[in-house]
Amino acid sequence: MTGSRSPAEVPRPRGRTDELAALAGLLEGARAGRSGVLVLRGEAGIGKTALLEYTSESASDFTLLRAMGVESEMELPYAALHLLCAPVLGFVDRLPGPQRDALEVTFGVTSGGAPDRFLVALATLSLFSEAAQERPLLCIVDDGQWLDRASAQVLGFVARRLLADPVVLLFAVRQTTDALAGLPELLIEGLDDADASKLLASAIAGRLDDRVAEQLVAEAHGNPLALLELPRGLSLAQLAGGFGLPDVLSLADGLEQSFQQRLEALPENAQRLLLVAAAEPLGDPALVWRAAERLGITRAAQEQAESAGLIEIDGRVRFRHPLVRSAAYRAGSAEQRREVHRALAEATDAETDPDRRAWHLAAATGGTDESVAGELERAAGRAQARGGVAAAAAFLQRAAALTTDRVLRAQRALAAAQAKYESGAFDDALALLAAAEAGGVDDLQRARVHLLRAQITFVATRGRDAPPLLLKAARELEAVDPERARTTYLEALEAARFAGPLAHGADVVEVSEAALAGPAAHRPPRPTDLLLEGMATLPIDGHARAVPILKAALRAFRDDRTLTPEESRWFSFACRAAWDVWDEESWRLLATRELTRARDAGALTLTPLVLTSLSYLHVLCGELSAAESLLGEIRAITAATGIPAHRYVEIWLAALRGREPELSALVEDFTADAKARGEGFALAFAALASAVLYNGLGRYEEAFAAVCEAVDVAPYSELSTPSAVAELVEAAARAGERRAAERALERLVLSTGPSGGDWALGVEARSRALLSDGADAERLYQEAIERLRRTRVRVQLARTHLLYGEWLRRERRRLDARDQLRTALELFTSMGAEAFAARAERELLATGEHVRQRQVETRDQLTSQEIHIAQLALDGLSNREIGARLIISQHTVAYHLRKVFTKLGITSRNQLNRVLPQIPDPAPLA
Repeated sequence: MTGSRSPAEVPRPRGRTDELAALAGLLEGARAGRSGVLVLRGEAGIGKTALLEYTSESASDFTLLRAMGVESEMELPYAALHLLCAPVLGFVDRLPGPQRDALEVTFGVTSGGAPDRFLVALATLSLFSEAAQERPLLCIVDDGQWLDRASAQVLGFVARRLLADPVVLLFAVRQTTDALAGLPELLIEGLDDADASKLLASAIAGRLDDRVAEQLVAEAHGNPLALLELPRGLSLAQLAGGFGLPDVLSLADGLEQSFQQRLEALPENAQRLLLVAAAEPLGDPALVWRAAERLGITRAAQEQAESAGLIEIDGRVRFRHPLVRSAAYRAGSAEQRREVHRALAEATDAETDPDRRAWHLAAATGGTDESVAGELERAAGRAQARGGVAAAAAFLQRAAALTTDRVLRAQRALAAAQAKYESGAFDDALALLAAAEAGGVDDLQRARVHLLRAQITFVATRGRDAPPLLLKAARELEAVDPERARTTYLEALEAARFAGPLAHGADVVEVSEAALAGPAAHRPPRPTDLLLEGMATLPIDGHARAVPILKAALRAFRDDRTLTPEESRWFSFACRAAWDVWDEESWRLLATRELTRARDAGALTLTPLVLTSLSYLHVLCGELSAAESLLGEIRAITAATGIPAHRYVEIWLAALRGREPELSALVEDFTADAKARGEGFALAFAALASAVLYNGLGRYEEAFAAVCEAVDVAPYSELSTPSAVAELVEAAARAGERRAAERALERLVLSTGPSGGDWALGVEARSRALLSDGADAERLYQEAIERLRRTRVRVQLARTHLLYGEWLRRERRRLDARDQLRTALELFTSMGAEAFAARAERELLATGEHVRQRQVETRDQLTSQEIHIAQLALDGLSNREIGARLIISQHTVAYHLRKVFTKLGITSRNQLNRVLPQIPDPAPLA
């Protein structure tokens, strides 16, 4: 679809010089290959639509996509998006498989599982990018405040990810919406008095009294539609002499009243035709006429409505203004509206559009009606299959209202609450839960109400309030749904570990005791059964009893390739268990496998959590560049989707990099928020990161202060993780706090001994060496190095070489010390652990060694985004694969790579290996 007239032929909106210049600039930018986004915000009738029309007619060389939000269609998922994308669906075949499938399922072309809504958004971004390669793309969305939620989320996502594609995306809204918040915005205000007077004069054929003109201009407040419409309610005498001017209490009310007066002047059949058109949001003239004929409305009604200037019916049904639609709909009585919706339901094809038919049936029903409620419930199932969770919630909510049976009504209200929760509408979900409880629920439903309320609390706060609610729900479920009770105990345990010492009323011990006393596990046990038993045993009986169970759980997760979605969602908690038992290999395997599955499925909401787990492991293993690469992906997804960001990896990277100001700022912001929510794990993690920073800087007293309480709390506490205790051993030993170091070592061996792997025993040997002398210390350092060399945990290996070298220097064995310190310096430098590298360098200088100045890498001139893209290209990913990872189009990837090549003085990706270091791929385990 393209513009039909040249710019010279298009009426130019009066008094809009600056606005038109801004819009023309966006078109010119797209012609030069740059994307542009703008939200036009202003009250009804202010001229937003006129600006959009002028822009569209000025873009005859663009492919034009148009959609309009319709208030009555706000609960139908992807309705506006489907309309907008229809002209370019021929480009769907060019998209990567998961994206193509997501769009085809969403638009009903094929059947399949409900796609992740952000995968639909990424697919839309790619679709626009592909279509724009043939000719620039202009996407216009009017009445954006009435977009269905799914379409609004997708288009907001696309708008934030556009960069180097010839696409212009324009929205017109009356007020800013959440989905469009933060996008470039242009406030459309009223015309000044001079332009308003000229527009008013152009709309009135007869004589206009100056005083009347002044009054109309004052009342219109520069609103162009008001200037054109309000005089229609005045007689010639009033216009000429100013006799009996009406009072306008509100501009919007006045405009709608003006339209309503014109409606009332029409014959009854014309009014009823307008009511049918107002109730039918698709603008489909064939459907409107099928319904109209059922109501006995003749074709003469169309001519009468069009002659009044209120509507046009040709290839589409178009109202003069959205206020005409709302005036026409409100003018009908409740019974008339039900009658119209009934006719529309009968006229809608039950095979091709069953959901819209069900929606009209619901609007046509005044009381309860089980048959209509059943239709809505089936429509909810179809909506969820297309990923329309918000629509499913709306269908189920209405179905509950139409249901007579009390138990079935509560069941549908609960299902609606679940759908609202899954769509992120937490307040709506809580309201539905309250309604379900008030209407009467049985024991199973009551337990489900309490479970969902607890899950909402955990997702929304991840803090102190969730554990007691989840624990209560688990206990209630034991009698009515033992299977769900066990998974709820697992949720409660995860929540309790997040809350840590800030938990209110249900700490890790209480939850663990309840879980172990709860329903028996399956026989043979599933991976999740073993995980629950092991994680619950840990705070009760310690590592000695828990480690064998947790190792069995990790083996089960590794070996079982057919986990159900309910079980596979616990991969991240299994990775947490791997950390507890010092099992880097299982952690890496499980996180990598789940990341591959999440990427293949396009599960963008799950991906950041998995990326966080894997990137944290990369940091522990000294693979800082790999971690930063994944961190860039995390930021891209969370920024695009609005998912709350986890700051753990950023904090750990800043600590290892030795960047004190950056870490301090991150920790201050992170811990203030965590305290408010009651996320105690965050406080423990921040303290551990601070200890790492200060140990790296050689400021051992400050490192000791950061984690000195690690041995004064329960061994299972998040404040007393094995990592924190190992950090405390070094800090205390070097700060002269020998008794504290010995107590920390005693605490450390509680986990390292039962775990038994080279990572655990290597850190234990190094910690013992710090508290030993002479031959014992040397033997322990060498044992630690030998063990850690067999692992991928290179940070611990490098730190052991450093500590051994420092000990050798203090023993006056300078030559031996140099070998260890050189190795440490090379390892720290290669991984980018700047503070530890500087500490190794100082020690090496103290041995009399000449240290070559470390070079700043060429890639420092690149932005973090460019480094990330260049690294992915170096790893062999195509532009399309890189775009899918970073939620940008492949053409934007090409744009960034061109900048990379220019900055680095190369001409192709084949030369990247000369100027960028490969991310180390540690050798496989022995």
